[in-house]
Amino acid sequence: MSEASPTVLGTKRLIRKHEFVKVIIQCLYSLGFGESASCLELESGISDKSHDFELFKSQVLNGNWDGCIQTLKAFSDLKEDTRAAALFLIFEQCISEYLNHGDYLKALAVLRKDVSALDVGRDLIHNLAHNILSLNEELGKNDDNIVGGSRRNLLRELEKLLPPPIIMPERRLESLVETTVSAQINTCMYHNSPGAVSLYVDHLCGRDQIPTETHQILTDHKNEVWFVQFSNSGKYLASSSSDCTAIIWEVPDDDDGKITPKHTLCGHQKQVSFVAWSPDDKKLLTCGNLEVLKLWDVETGTLMHTFGDLNFIVGSCAWFPDSERLVCGSSEPEKGIYMWDCNGNEIKAWRGTRMPKVIDLAVTSDGENLICIFSDKEITIVNVITNAERVISEEHSITSLSLSGDGEFFIVNLNSQEIHMWDIAGKWEKPKKYMGHKQSKYVIRSCFGGLNSYFIASGSEDAQVYIWNRKNSSPIEVLVGHLMTVNCVSWNPRRPQMLASASDDQTIRIWRPSLPSKMQTKKLIVFLNPFSI
Repeated sequence: MSEASPTVLGTKRLIRKHEFVKVIIQCLYSLGFGESASCLELESGISDKSHDFELFKSQVLNGNWDGCIQTLKAFSDLKEDTRAAALFLIFEQCISEYLNHGDYLKALAVLRKDVSALDVGRDLIHNLAHNILSLNEELGKNDDNIVGGSRRNLLRELEKLLPPPIIMPERRLESLVETTVSAQINTCMYHNSPGAVSLYVDHLCGRDQIPTETHQILTDHKNEVWFVQFSNSGKYLASSSSDCTAIIWEVPDDDDGKITPKHTLCGHQKQVSFVAWSPDDKKLLTCGNLEVLKLWDVETGTLMHTFGDLNFIVGSCAWFPDSERLVCGSSEPEKGIYMWDCNGNEIKAWRGTRMPKVIDLAVTSDGENLICIFSDKEITIVNVITNAERVISEEHSITSLSLSGDGEFFIVNLNSQEIHMWDIAGKWEKPKKYMGHKQSKYVIRSCFGGLNSYFIASGSEDAQVYIWNRKNSSPIEVLVGHLMTVNCVSWNPRRPQMLASASDDQTIRIWRPSLPSKMQTKKLIVFLNPFSI
């Protein structure tokens, strides 16, 4: 078969046959099937590398610098900047070897005549000259293994520079297949499982990949449940209620196990509006509604410290990555934001007569940015190191804030019945919007979740839970079960198919993917084998 063959493959006639064969040969070699690759090369008359490159490779490994320079210059369709960069690498190796042999005049001649003529930038040439002057202690190392290793390194660097068809990128077939699979996953609305996917069929997940059915109902709270949040490890769940308590729950490792209460935290005089886990999951903050903030030991359930008083009513809080510092915002104007350690010592404060009340706040996972919701409609992102600020204005009142697991995005719930997603880096001029849920009167909280935070879930005033794929503004699932407003949702960060929701109906629901009921399974068994009963 000739490499110039115009034969094409595929139903759309888009694949050149000789290129396809060449990619397969490269793949066989990379997988360790050298004999099969050689057989295919012999039968097809096609090599995974061009004859010109094989010559070039031999010249580099044998130190035939004049020959490999001529071969490189003869390569057609090579951009001049690429050719110059490749020549610089060759001259650099050539100079190094001359110096190691004590041929200082030849090394200097290459530097002055050949390298200086290249259009690669003065800095590179000056650095090379400086390195030559610094090589005294390295000179004289003529060991064949060292020289051979440096030439092989040079060849690898040259392979990265040279474009097809001179040489193919490494593992080209794997890259093509992975790109196709990734594209299929990106268009799959329900993809929610890590790991490899089958190549035998086009990838498409069903709704059984995301939580859609109630797996368990937690009824220990005696009044409306306002907040729920899984711990960072996914091993615990915390909830807070208007019954003035918070509860720490243990999440079992197995999928069939039941979530059980670990500690009931009492001590607040008013309703507990929300909780916040320390990044190491050893401590938990609980915030009373227009009241104080309390710090608890997760293992023992004992109170460690109380923050705030009548002069500073805590409205929201978040942890820094070290689990030793926390930040709290006041629900009163002018009182501002405080950064404390776990003993209540003030580390830093943002306050003043122009400071509005803080609706909600969060700290990015790298600890660099503090995101605050001020005065209902204003989002301020503060770099805690440089104090640089960026302000985002919304047209409608914001009730809550939530960060993505990778710390790159955040979402806000608006009382206009929309959820807006913004990027923290500030590259977007407009947010991505999600609609379908009901919110006009109450504080409703949403969250990111699922594999790589690909999904968004939110409570709703119509007693339902809504789930969106981040690529789609309309919900892909609506979960029915609660009897009253769903105030808050939380997706387990380590188990992408587990979701919790908190409601005014005094319950917490744990949602899991739908599974065939035992009755349906039994009917199927009987249908297939009527003698089994």
